[in-house]
Amino acid sequence: MGLEDFTEFDEDTSAQEDTVDESTGEVRFETTDVTTQDSYSGLGVVSVSRGLKIDETGDDTNLQVYITAPNRSRIRIGSYVLVPYPDNERLFCRISGLEYAQEFHSDDATEINARRAMQTDNIDETDYKFIAELDPVAVLYEQDGELKRRMTDRVPKPKTVVREATDKGEIKTGLKIPDDGIFIGHLAVGGEQITTAAEPPTIDYRLKDKYDDGDPLIFRHTLVAGGTGSGKTHVAKNILRQVLDQSRSYPLSDGRERKPAVVQFDPQDEYAQMHDDNDQITKEDQRRWEREDIAYGGYDNTIAFVPKIKGTTYDTKGHRAEQRRFTIPFSMVRQNQWLVAGGDLNNNQYQAIRLLLKRFFDQFGNSGTYAQFKQFLEDPALREELSESGKVHESTYDAVFRRIQGFENVFDQDAQPITDQIDEFVRQGRLSVVPTYHLNDSRAAETIVLAVASLLVDEKLSSNPRYEQVKDTPLVVGMDEAHNYLTDADSVQARKVIRKFTEAAKQGRKERLGLFLITQDPQDIHEAVFKQINTTIVLNLGDEDAISSVNIPTELEGKVPYMEQGQMVVYSPDNSEPVELVGLPKCLTQHK
Repeated sequence: MGLEDFTEFDEDTSAQEDTVDESTGEVRFETTDVTTQDSYSGLGVVSVSRGLKIDETGDDTNLQVYITAPNRSRIRIGSYVLVPYPDNERLFCRISGLEYAQEFHSDDATEINARRAMQTDNIDETDYKFIAELDPVAVLYEQDGELKRRMTDRVPKPKTVVREATDKGEIKTGLKIPDDGIFIGHLAVGGEQITTAAEPPTIDYRLKDKYDDGDPLIFRHTLVAGGTGSGKTHVAKNILRQVLDQSRSYPLSDGRERKPAVVQFDPQDEYAQMHDDNDQITKEDQRRWEREDIAYGGYDNTIAFVPKIKGTTYDTKGHRAEQRRFTIPFSMVRQNQWLVAGGDLNNNQYQAIRLLLKRFFDQFGNSGTYAQFKQFLEDPALREELSESGKVHESTYDAVFRRIQGFENVFDQDAQPITDQIDEFVRQGRLSVVPTYHLNDSRAAETIVLAVASLLVDEKLSSNPRYEQVKDTPLVVGMDEAHNYLTDADSVQARKVIRKFTEAAKQGRKERLGLFLITQDPQDIHEAVFKQINTTIVLNLGDEDAISSVNIPTELEGKVPYMEQGQMVVYSPDNSEPVELVGLPKCLTQHK
């Protein structure tokens, strides 16, 4: 081959010219007049230097893109790109890896090269190949004027120009994000919002709320997990504010449309603040949220139902919501005997307490009080009778008597029973908050939360409910610090609680009962309950066991420890591909 064979290389762009090393005769092509960036229409081109393959399982997929030098600084892992096919279809991908590779076979790890690099302010990237590895997500195509997606089933052509995904419709379709539903946050990569040329420029992420193509996902249960200071309460409030939007309603089995009610158990006295406006919200915030159809502002229909406990007072200046006192009547134990079982009763003792409670309520009826039950057990004749009949051993009887002590401050206090206020407690469009921060007795707080929550669950799942309003109202039960109540433990009480809430989670979608769990210790929530969670929202978590327990994809798991306040990942397989989001910087209601 003669030198004249190289004289007309890429004549159209004059991008390269050849030089000859006279000592070796080697011909090298060097850039002399690179076309300006304005003439390019993408980030780079599909490369086949290492092969090009789309695999059915994804394990052997091999898809790389050579990124041109002017584009390299803005490429990030997690960014979304489009690879067009010769027809109108295109492959929607996520950048999963970035790498510099040598352009020429030379050793740049030398003292001379290092010193030269240290003495210059500029790095010549054209000496290196910049390769982006792509993870195919879906194929986008048009059908009857509508943009749709399907599983990856085509391999793109070599040297296809790859462009950044900047169209809101393409990105939302590629990630299967619904256009309507409960707003969660804005799509992000590396903690920065993805912006487009549309108005508004951000890409909203919503939880599917339509019921014509399946059950609303709020009734298929949600978990918000995040460490202290991660912003989980801020995020939870903003989500609940959308659930309570006046325009939101759901159909019951008989076809009636009903607005949802929310009952939120609140250990830090924060959720009743949702009654009040956030005074940091500006007019510009309001206009922006209205354009994005995001509900905001204090929610007037908020009531704090405060449990009355002997020796404690609830006096808060953190909100202006109406307050109503209630007590737990001992009659609620008739259906849920484990409420007075305690955490350390064994099976024999639990069977004994069931027998004793049955005998007590058969004699006293629902009007029987906790004080009367204690007197009932003090009868020596009853102890002797059960021992001689072999139904309850004396030592077991004595153990039960000791275990049921200490509930004097919980049951039958000087307040209206919650069972008498149920029609106000669960009402269409109402946020009922149960604060427990003022209860310095953890056993009392646990008993109250589990008693009220169990009442709601029992009524929702019952085929013959006592309170029709609970049965007929779509209900979201929010539980902050859920790990304290739905824990993985071996006690009789824990097993009964888990069994009840697992059954509630399984039947929730058809009964319009949704669990909304908030925790900083997701690893402590029982696996049986965890398996029923459809939407997992994870903010910053520093504990490895906590991160691994939430079962999010590996590519997102590694981001969790580095997330700033308000950053989150959402894993909701029935709603979208796994994504990274940024929450709103301001709470939509008061949040102190």
